[in-house]
Amino acid sequence: MKIKTARFGDLDVNADEVVTFPDGILGFSEHRRYCLVDPGDDTLILWMQSIDNASIAFPILEPRIFKSDYVVKLSAQDLAQLKLENIKQSIVFNILTIPRDVTQMTANLKAPIVINLREQIGKQVVLQESEYTLKHPMFCELKIHLATIAAANAAQRAANEARAAASLPINLRSMMPSAQIKTL
Repeated sequence: MKIKTARFGDLDVNADEVVTFPDGILGFSEHRRYCLVDPGDDTLILWMQSIDNASIAFPILEPRIFKSDYVVKLSAQDLAQLKLENIKQSIVFNILTIPRDVTQMTANLKAPIVINLREQIGKQVVLQESEYTLKHPMFCELKIHLATIAAANAAQRAANEARAAASLPINLRSMMPSAQIKTL
């Protein structure tokens, strides 16, 4: 299907790319269908775009990028609503607030987005842990992560150039991305 968006123009979205939120997102309960959009920049930030309203899009980011010790504890009810048999079938995102001064960017750790990758069902879960806030400052952590990726990519390019110069065979396993690959 073709959808119109205020931020990304017209997008072609396949039915298997639509994530349904039976309860909607907090404050947006009437909007239940979204797709994830990668703007193609180097920020790692994705956008959760409403299928039904062109002007609604939430910037989201995987928390492991800026808070490696973040843990989402789902209740039995959450697992049932998400139709999750195994937590490994899911992915977690945090909604970001990006003000004009991007150095003041924050992430909502209190109410993450959990998506069942098999069923394409999503839910915004309000966590009961008091340690998490609605506005976790995370710009510095994101900047460090991006710099680490850039350095790793530069090292990989240099290694590839050295191999090419020496006419050595390339080990394909060394070219795998460092991100964990999940099977469905």
